[in-house]
This record gives sequence, C-alpha cells and structure tokens, in this order.
Amino acid sequence: MTDDPAEQVRGGQTRRRGAALEQAILRAAVDEITEHGYAGLTMDRVARRAGTNKNAIYRRWPDRLALGIAAYKQLTTTVPLPDTGHLRADALELLRGANRHWSSPLGMILRELVSAAGGASGLLTRLAEQSADALAAPWLTILGRAVARCEISPEALHPRVATVAIVLLRNEFVVRGVPTVPDDVLVEIVDEVYLPLVRQRGAAST
Repeated sequence: MTDDPAEQVRGGQTRRRGAALEQAILRAAVDEITEHGYAGLTMDRVARRAGTNKNAIYRRWPDRLALGIAAYKQLTTTVPLPDTGHLRADALELLRGANRHWSSPLGMILRELVSAAGGASGLLTRLAEQSADALAAPWLTILGRAVARCEISPEALHPRVATVAIVLLRNEFVVRGVPTVPDDVLVEIVDEVYLPLVRQRGAAST
C-alpha cells in the first residue's frame, strides 16, 4: 500500500510509482517552467499538472530550486558530437553548439536559476552535483578521438582538462550574464586556452 493518495488507482488507470511517477512530475515541471519561467514554477502547479500531490514531489526534490534545476536539465538537449577529423574543429563546433543552445530561451531560465541559487557559485555547485559526468562526457569523447589520431597524448584525457572550454563558456553566461557569446570569444577560448592546455599535458610527460 502506498502512502501517496495521488498514486492510488483512479478510474481504472494504472497506479504510477517510482520512475513513472518521477517522469510525470518532471514533465509537468518542464511544462510549467517553459510556460511561466522559474518565477512561475510552484510545487502546487506541478502537482496538479502531474496528477499527484506535493508530498510526492518533496520526497524526490527537497525544494523548488532542486526541481527547477531538474526541469532545466530535462530541457537541455544533447548537442550532436562533431567528428571532423581535427580536434580544433571538433572543439569549436561543440562549443558553438552549446552557445546556440544557451542563447535560446533557456538562457532566461538559467539566469532565473542563478538568482534563485544566490548567485553563480551557488547554481554551479548545484549543477555540478548532478551533471559533472554529463558535462565531461562529450569533451572526453572528442579528446579520445584526437588521441586515437595521434593529435594529442593520452595524458590529456582528464575530466578537468576536458571541460575547460565549456566551463569558460558557461561562465560567460552565468557570471557575465551575456545573452550570447560572440564567435571570436569562442575561437579565443579554443585557440588561446583549450588547445594549449591539452597539448601541454602531452608535452609535459615527454
């Protein structure tokens, strides 16, 4: 027997539990934050939309900010991984894809989350707790391909090294509050910071 009345069978419908209920709540939160922004996101509205109650939400997300961040992550689409045959081109395309995505209406939601988290550092901490591996994965993939092509040394395959470019881009949005990042800044990140760092990792071990 469940302790959540909203999870009981209604009108012959299958009772939702576990992952099914969680996904229903997340879908409702995504719809709410898309339509009303983070400022309009409330536990009551999400509960009504998901056909559950607030207790079911609070058992999974301790507060509105946690739910808002989870909804934001659901909204962020995965950027297709480039495979141009050159690390510089791959890094630039990956960075440009992220810039296009963060320059979309999601940018306003991100800024609202920054404010709710008490500043950029607070939000970055909350995001890092939930998505560090996801952030590093595509960058480790393009570095791995570059290692296979003998462009760089295997020593460059380090998560902190791999994510330097995307973290610098994210700082432009979160810390500086820009609506979009000019392409020359993306080129500067890749040419002046990312590639020298990646290549130095290999050189340092020789």
